[in-house]
Amino acid sequence: MSASRGPRRHKVRRRADMPLLGGARPPIAALLVLLLVVAATTALVLGDRERAAADTAVLTSQQHVAEDGALSLRASLDESITDIERAATQFGTGGGGAPDEILDKLGKVYNKWRGTAVVDPAGGTLLAARGETIPLAPVLGNGDGKGKDAKDLLGPRLVRLASGETRMLVVAALRGADHPLLLVASGTLNAPGISSGEGRSLLVVDSAGTVLASDGPSVARKSWAKRVRETAAADSAKTPEPGGHPGASGHLMGDSRGKVRTAVGYAAAGRAPGETSAAGGLGLSVITSVKVEGDPTAVRTQAFGLVAAGILLVLALVVGWVLLRTVQRPLLRLYLESRRLARGELDRPVARFKGREPARIGAALESLRRQLLGGRPTRAGRARGGFGTRGTVVVCAVLLLAWAAPLLLFLNRPGSSVSVPEQLVDDQRRRTDTASDRVRRALNEGWADVASVAQALAGGERAKSGDPAAYDKAVLDQTLREHGRYRAVYVIDGEGKVLSRSGATPRHPAGKPPVEDSVAQLNTSGKEPAVAAYAAVPGAKGLTVVGEYDPQFLISMVTRPGLGQVWLIDKGHRIIAADRAHGFRAFAKLPSGHLDALADTAVKKAGRTTGTAVLHRSSRSSDIAAAAPFTGGGAVKDLGWQVVSSQPTSWLELPEYTAQRHTMLAGLLGVTAAVACLGWLHIIVIRPLRSLADQAEALAAGDRKTVLFPQHHDEAGAVVRNLELIRQRLRPAQKPQARPAGRN
Repeated sequence: MSASRGPRRHKVRRRADMPLLGGARPPIAALLVLLLVVAATTALVLGDRERAAADTAVLTSQQHVAEDGALSLRASLDESITDIERAATQFGTGGGGAPDEILDKLGKVYNKWRGTAVVDPAGGTLLAARGETIPLAPVLGNGDGKGKDAKDLLGPRLVRLASGETRMLVVAALRGADHPLLLVASGTLNAPGISSGEGRSLLVVDSAGTVLASDGPSVARKSWAKRVRETAAADSAKTPEPGGHPGASGHLMGDSRGKVRTAVGYAAAGRAPGETSAAGGLGLSVITSVKVEGDPTAVRTQAFGLVAAGILLVLALVVGWVLLRTVQRPLLRLYLESRRLARGELDRPVARFKGREPARIGAALESLRRQLLGGRPTRAGRARGGFGTRGTVVVCAVLLLAWAAPLLLFLNRPGSSVSVPEQLVDDQRRRTDTASDRVRRALNEGWADVASVAQALAGGERAKSGDPAAYDKAVLDQTLREHGRYRAVYVIDGEGKVLSRSGATPRHPAGKPPVEDSVAQLNTSGKEPAVAAYAAVPGAKGLTVVGEYDPQFLISMVTRPGLGQVWLIDKGHRIIAADRAHGFRAFAKLPSGHLDALADTAVKKAGRTTGTAVLHRSSRSSDIAAAAPFTGGGAVKDLGWQVVSSQPTSWLELPEYTAQRHTMLAGLLGVTAAVACLGWLHIIVIRPLRSLADQAEALAAGDRKTVLFPQHHDEAGAVVRNLELIRQRLRPAQKPQARPAGRN
């Protein structure tokens, strides 16, 4: 009885000596756990996707429409505020003359103001006025500015008229006279430049939810404004994401009437932290709403997800069992056998192993046992047969990748026949129209800035300056500092010679006369587009101020999230600018023929909505494309430019594409788990095991000089340590004597 109990206790003690960390157990256990997690995730994320009364894509689109409107509103107001402040600086400090002359000059450059006035704040005296009567009480209080800080009088503010209309008043200081005067301008607060149409409503509200401007059909304005104000207040504390909308934005779903519901998007015309924007502090928000019809169609993927998860569970059990039987268990047995030999227990042969590397090591251990008993080194025990451990890991990887690869590459692909709501096509057209209008307005505003510089450089001001060239340079430098849209601002004569400049090297063609007051395209080839605004200097025959637009400014104008790929093209359909996310090559052609055809159609149907946006389907994919030429005239009327956009439908948040992305996610997780864990097993266990087989065979063949030391503290490392002990026992100098187990 005692003899039978002794070896059993000894065996338990040997197992306790094994390392608990490292080796084959952690990667195999991690693989099983991760595969179970992937199976559960697959079953959860591939549930049935019911179509709501409005798709998430439609709601997100309304949010983007509102964000476009908010940015357009803020940019327009900021530009108006800057215009008045610059005009006050130029016409005041430069000695613009009497108040009436200042307002006349202002009217020649900017005709967007409903009323302008020059006021003496000391006594509240109206010195000059143009256009409609300006309500000065909000500016001067009871009639004069006495007792008020000068800074409190300046800047923009919103004023509600008795008629219910809202005006934005901008107040700037006119300096250079005996005492400072105030330049006041009054403008209409309009809904942003988004084509409203019959089914869309636009509202501009203040921070209290009061509707200040509207466009489109009437809606429940107060209720929407209240809900948006409450939701936006909750979102306002969130820090905007990099590249995201600078302010609160989101979408809401209204009540249903049958199959029709109201999708609402809202966005604050705010400013990001650290951003300077006078209009961003007015507390304005844009609300857009549209009627949509629900689609009861559902995307059924629950059964597919359960089947895929079940198959993965079966594969996980099979792979785990195979790895335990062919990798971990043989390693433990090899450790026990090598440990027994290292301790001198040579009474029984080494067990036989299956698998190439375990069989080779086992045969080498048996040869070493015989040598410890007095035999000679031999290669007779060398074993080559069996399936290798590397091959076993490869087969396991192939099984798991055979499950993951179809999910990642082939299954649940909706193709080009997905049902795309018509509202998304309409929104793509509206947003493209808005982008086109934004670029057109920005170029026209740029020309107005150049025209105001030309007014400042008019003969009277230059004559009063001791050095007209120095005066010109100072005005140009100031313009370049205040406006980031230009790369260079300069003055040329009637023959195109540059007389004074600020910024980069001028690109006006040498020896060519300046074009008439307008925005012109200077080249049709090269590495970078050249676009400039020309404005003649009044009273100085032949002198023209030129402001060259920075290409990055044009790129920023067409970069909008959720609009897909956007291009600004010229008359010849050559690309002038494109959104930052995709980049462009200057003057390249549009990437697809259907976009060229759409651009041609948009030019023929300028001012109309039909035919300017299409859902284009091909054999492999589909996209929503839209084109919008410049309309509305101004300094850019002869450019013939337009904005073209293309949104792949696979980028939309439709249920079919959501199911596809979730399927790909499950496949990607499966690939990651298999590659990570099996790669870990191969590096930590399989490669050392193959090296161990070579070392064991070399020792069995008579190599007594090579010192064996483990690379890792695991099963393979433990076997190497035991082989080193055996090597030391076999060294000729020591001449070890074999001692059978159990003898004293």
